[in-house]
Amino acid sequence: MKQYLDLVKYILEHGERKEDRTGTGTLSVFGYQSKYDLREGFPILTTKKVLFDAVVWELLWFLRGSTNIHDHLTQHTPIWNAWAKADGELGPIYGYQWRKWEKFVWDDQTKSYRKEHIDQMTKALDLIKKNPHSRRIIVSAWNVADIDRMALPPCHAFFQFYVVNGRLDCQVYQRSADVALGVPFNIASYGLLMSMMAQECNLTSGILTHTLGDAHIYLNHVDGLKVQLERTPGHLPHLEILKKKVLEYKFEDFQLIGYQPASFIKFPISV
Repeated sequence: MKQYLDLVKYILEHGERKEDRTGTGTLSVFGYQSKYDLREGFPILTTKKVLFDAVVWELLWFLRGSTNIHDHLTQHTPIWNAWAKADGELGPIYGYQWRKWEKFVWDDQTKSYRKEHIDQMTKALDLIKKNPHSRRIIVSAWNVADIDRMALPPCHAFFQFYVVNGRLDCQVYQRSADVALGVPFNIASYGLLMSMMAQECNLTSGILTHTLGDAHIYLNHVDGLKVQLERTPGHLPHLEILKKKVLEYKFEDFQLIGYQPASFIKFPISV
């Protein structure tokens, strides 16, 4: 995961001081891209511990279409607790947009519109299987009409799949990237999603392209990242998952083999 350390170095060397919504202050660059080849191993940081269990729980929570931290069927990462309302609700965030994008259809009989939903994940899977050369295999969480109803607008706004020579690639566009806390989690999450999609579609997991808009380091994260830069990346682990449909996976279906990261580095969350 030298690519991640290169990102950190680049921002520390070239980032510009910028104020932010939280009032913490950042070093920021605009427009940065990294590539991670999953054929070389699962893309998870080894220079600090990333909680893979939390990555799995959150992704399964998204894929259920859940928007409440109290969903009893699927756990979530506690990171979302800071934004949830008293009843646990977060509004129509990622999972809702992925699985239940709202559309309104005119009904000639009632002379009115009725609400229906689009399952973007199912459509993406169908396209990969039936029309793999399509350039429209895109899932978006950035629903302009719903932004004000969300506890937090999507940071990783949309992603696109690309099929070539029996390989499944994915590119993610992330409008806002918290490099110390969010980005390592995001890389692992989309690596996991790619692996699940490839497994169902009988493809090899290929290259994850991570395109960042505002890539920033919070000022209170600088010291911790400098510690991380002094560490040498280790060997990437191997992901083993059962052969199942993407929307049927459970937590116990995943196993990360050979993950031996350096010690955890604690970074404060800016809300």
